[in-house]
Amino acid sequence: MSEHPTIRWTEADKERSARWRSESGAAPPKRVVIADDTMKADEAYRLACEGTALLWQGDFQNARQLLLAMSRRADRKPRKASEVAGAAFNLHRQSQSQRTRALAMILVPLDSDYTIPLRRAPDMRQACTEAYGETTSHSTRPSTNAGQVAGYGAGDGKLLSGHPSEPSVVSLRELLGLIGAHEWRKKGVEIPALGARIHPHYGVYSPVRGEYVGLVNEAPLPSTELAFDIGTGTGVLAAVLARRGVKHIVATDQDPRALACARENLARLGLSAQVEVVQADLFPAGKAPLIVCNPPWIPARPNSPIERAIFDPDSRMLRGFLSGLAAHLEPGGEGWLVLSDIAEHLGLRTRDEMLAAFDAAGLKVIGRMDVKPHHPKVSDAADPLHTARAAEITSLWRLAGARP
Repeated sequence: MSEHPTIRWTEADKERSARWRSESGAAPPKRVVIADDTMKADEAYRLACEGTALLWQGDFQNARQLLLAMSRRADRKPRKASEVAGAAFNLHRQSQSQRTRALAMILVPLDSDYTIPLRRAPDMRQACTEAYGETTSHSTRPSTNAGQVAGYGAGDGKLLSGHPSEPSVVSLRELLGLIGAHEWRKKGVEIPALGARIHPHYGVYSPVRGEYVGLVNEAPLPSTELAFDIGTGTGVLAAVLARRGVKHIVATDQDPRALACARENLARLGLSAQVEVVQADLFPAGKAPLIVCNPPWIPARPNSPIERAIFDPDSRMLRGFLSGLAAHLEPGGEGWLVLSDIAEHLGLRTRDEMLAAFDAAGLKVIGRMDVKPHHPKVSDAADPLHTARAAEITSLWRLAGARP
């Protein structure tokens, strides 16, 4: 029996099932109907909003067009205005969550080797492998053009065509996200501080907000002997420190995808000998004269794994870093906290609360560097959070132990 979640539906009066894939951890839809090229956008959107998923058996490109049409309908919903920053943020998150749920209701099948058994379906096997891992089936047969989910058995975990392993069903929106992540990984993100590109893996936050990287590249180094990079992600900050001449960096993360991503990027940059990537909950063993951390900036619940790089419920990572920092700093050492003040402008945290957290952790501020973000949403007046984004400042807080 499969240990994975299973999605079930009825087709031609027969019960069908397949493995359910969801990187966001969403449960398989309880109501599933078969849909094809005859499905109209209004009907599809109505069913999706009611919680009914559409398992697609038509042309793949038509499914993409249907998703775009549903997206336009979702965006037509009037936004509720609010003068209170925190309320505006909560309304925005609620609206985004509802939109995401509705648009995730178009489902497509995957064969056990990640081919898509639909007409005009692209070859997404490499993108799926990067996100989901290797399959047990090594077949390279092309996708069928049958336009129906012919290979899906009634819960037996095998394709009827004889392929080993499990077929699966996934949200079309998630599948398209895999394509985008695959392209990011291939092309990479240009990092001026490195004069090179960083290649993010699927599920690892891309360093597109370059201002925080620039701050780490410009702050005065207290030492070039050793540094810790806490929550390394793609490894970009560890790479910047290495290029600045820090002889040894220990970069930590808990996410296996991030660890693999960091190691690959550092190897690509020729920095593997300088940077040690280890799996750890925040701090590695020992002390260092420099400890750097860029935690998630917004104290709110993430709606998907990738959002964990942005949203930190109850500021758990921030508080964990602060509470352990003094104990891991060498005498005279510095902790660099790289943090946006967007949470303050959203009414989710006050400056006084953060300063009190420094004090409670036995830390003092010895310096601060600020920069205005320059991402596109700063000047987007149509963004529901425009007021907060326009006022946002990203800071590098230089912290030291307050107690001898």
